[in-house]
Amino acid sequence: MAIERTLAVIKPDGVQRGLIGDIITRFEKSGLKIIGMKMVWVDEELVGQHYSEDPDYYQSIWEKASAGAKERGEEMTETAQELGSRVRVSNMSYLSTGPVAAMVLEGNQAIQSVRNIIGGTNPVSADMGTIRGDLTIDDFGQADKESRAVRNLMHASSEPAEAEREIALWFTDEELHKYETVVDMVLHDPKWGAPSK
Repeated sequence: MAIERTLAVIKPDGVQRGLIGDIITRFEKSGLKIIGMKMVWVDEELVGQHYSEDPDYYQSIWEKASAGAKERGEEMTETAQELGSRVRVSNMSYLSTGPVAAMVLEGNQAIQSVRNIIGGTNPVSADMGTIRGDLTIDDFGQADKESRAVRNLMHASSEPAEAEREIALWFTDEELHKYETVVDMVLHDPKWGAPSK
């Protein structure tokens, strides 16, 4: 068992569409615990730190875009740096368009669990039953045609180092709370449900 913490952010489109309650319910029903939550209108400093200039991230974006272009019989004309910078600026604009609901979730394998609940980055191909698969129909192709970020409702940390960095950006230690829930006992207490002697 690996109890983890992760950052999840309901982006401005999710807030504007009144989806906060539905999204939070999905996390809580899965057994994840909210240990910090707030509404924020992201300023330039925070959004610039959140979407930091990272050559490895730029390369990963380029590789995904290149694979997609190849499937469509197209050729990539932008370098990884050009594409990454363009995507970063679009994402920064999108995240700071309006208020967001940021939360820190805790639970067994929280990072992967949250990403599974949210679904794939491209909403149109996200699995049904996920937040993106059920609640939005935007896609990368339409976003590219309109020169904007894909409106995919959520951000979630992708791995432990990223979760640690992002949680520290968005929350102070005082804003994160330690408490016990019935779910903690039912899912994680080895004595719960054990046969009595």
